[in-house]
Order: sequence, then C-alpha cells, then structure tokens
Amino acid sequence: MRGLDGKRVLVTGGAGGIGSATCRRFLEEGARVVALDLNEAACARLHEELPALEGHLHVDVTSREEVAGAFNEIEDMWGGLDVLVNNAGISVRGAFVDITPERWHQVVDVNLHGVFYVAQAAARMMLAGGGGVILNMGSTNGLMGYHHYADYNATKAGVIELSRSMALELAPTIRVNAVCPGFIMTPMQEAEYSEEMKRTYEAKVPLRRLGRPEEIAALFAFLASDDAAFITGQYYIADGGEVAGGLASQA
Repeated sequence: MRGLDGKRVLVTGGAGGIGSATCRRFLEEGARVVALDLNEAACARLHEELPALEGHLHVDVTSREEVAGAFNEIEDMWGGLDVLVNNAGISVRGAFVDITPERWHQVVDVNLHGVFYVAQAAARMMLAGGGGVILNMGSTNGLMGYHHYADYNATKAGVIELSRSMALELAPTIRVNAVCPGFIMTPMQEAEYSEEMKRTYEAKVPLRRLGRPEEIAALFAFLASDDAAFITGQYYIADGGEVAGGLASQA
C-alpha cells in the first residue's frame, strides 16, 4: 500500500484475532504501531510475537479517563497520530428476551461508548496535527437482522452511522470509514460457535468458508493508505458474499 511507511498507527483490541492480524499487517507495511487492549497478558504475548511493536497499552475503552491517559501516552511517545483502527469490541450470543440490563450495558459500553471515546480523542489529536484516518469496526450485523445478537447488532448499526457522521464533520482533514466483516473465524467466534454452527454459517456464505483475520487487516491497511485517499464516509463489507442475497436473515 502507498503511504503507510512510517505512519503512526494505534490499534484498539490489538491483542485479539483481527487486532493482532492488523498490527502485523501495518508493521509489514512499514508503519509504527501501538496496540491497545484490556487484556494485559495478551498484549504482552503480542509484543513478544511482534517485537517491532513500539508499545502496548493496557486500557479499558469504556473508561473515558483511561482512554484520555492512553492518548497522553501516545502524545508523549509520538507527538501525534496518523491512523486509528478502532477495533475493540465484544459479543455475547443469546436470545433477545434473555438479555439482562447488565449484559446490554456491557455490550453497549464497549462497542459504542468505547468506540466513541477513542474516536473522539483520536479526532482531536489528528485535527491538531493536521490530518489522519479513523477506521471504526462495524459488522454486517449492523446492516442486517441476525438471530441471538440483538445488543451487538444495535451497537454495530450505531458505529456505522457514527462513522458516517464523523466523516462529514471531520472532512477534509480526517477521513473516516467503517469496516463491516461477516463471519470471521477469530478466538471470540471460536468460543461462541460449535462445529455444527460453523458448518451452518459456511453453507450460508457464497464463497463457502469463513473469513480470516488477515483478510480484514488487509482492508484496514488499504483504507488507511494513500490508495484510498478519496474514500471517506463509507462502510466496507467483507463477508464472502453473505449479505448479497439476504442470507443473514435466515435462522
């Protein structure tokens, strides 16, 4: 990709499946990368696997104070930020009628409030620095109805519209887009899906397989690069063709 060499990149949820693949891809592109994640042990393991990382931050994105502290560290380390991959998120599978208020708030706090806190802090830093790119993690769940993920679906729909609104307000200084994966086999999905569920989902995808984290990382890299310099305010679906025929609506 053009224009990523030397760029200062922050990846939230950086120790997870898509996050770690994204850190790796940006390092391969010559970028300077810091991973941010709530799981301190996973961050440390990631840094061992990717010694070229310039740092890892143990931060709870649902805490505005911790997010502010993280951006103070970024300011001290780099003096600014060029790219934010706002990837941190959680999902919990379960029936709509069984969602407790505690679970609802947990999912909304991470997937929507956390995205907002990090994006706002990054936007302020980038505006002061003269430009940048913000990429928020959406999902096909934010575009279609899915069984058993009502809280998650609601947050991802919110992220998509937040991204579009940000793009309007932050242009022309900052480009903002959302990435919307379909079924990607990450550790989070490994924990949720039985083998039967995996086969069921694979059968729904026209490409007849689940996606890989590195395929989403490649999309992040493209959208952050100079090759995507005229792209903002959009959401990009990477789902193997799943939603093209409304397949997500099937039980």
